[in-house]
Amino acid sequence: QVQLVESGGGSVQPGGSLRLSCVASGFPYSNYYMAWFRQVPGKEREGVAAIWTGDTRTYYADSVQGRFTISRDGAKNTLYLQMSGLKAEDTAMYYCAANRHPLPCPILGNCYNYWGQGTQVTVSS
Repeated sequence: QVQLVESGGGSVQPGGSLRLSCVASGFPYSNYYMAWFRQVPGKEREGVAAIWTGDTRTYYADSVQGRFTISRDGAKNTLYLQMSGLKAEDTAMYYCAANRHPLPCPILGNCYNYWGQGTQVTVSS
């Protein structure tokens, strides 16, 4: 059974940093897509960053390019999202997601099969 468990959310002041973690288990595949999404109440879930574990290529939404970094530790089966230069508009519930190849949508599209429970990030002064 595939499981994704996020951690690392919290409250931070504008300009601050946070690192989210997502521990993955139960995958029957050698390689897969992994991504971070975020959602605020009343809005659609938004793809933030993604990675293909086969070659570690990374992909970012324009809104976070240059501020967020997605990475993965294969030995620990853990996905990370390092967030810096945080803004109030980054406030959201952040979710880890995963899917096997082929992905039936663009890599930051909202079509992943496996999801974590989410971790809240709040940016406020």
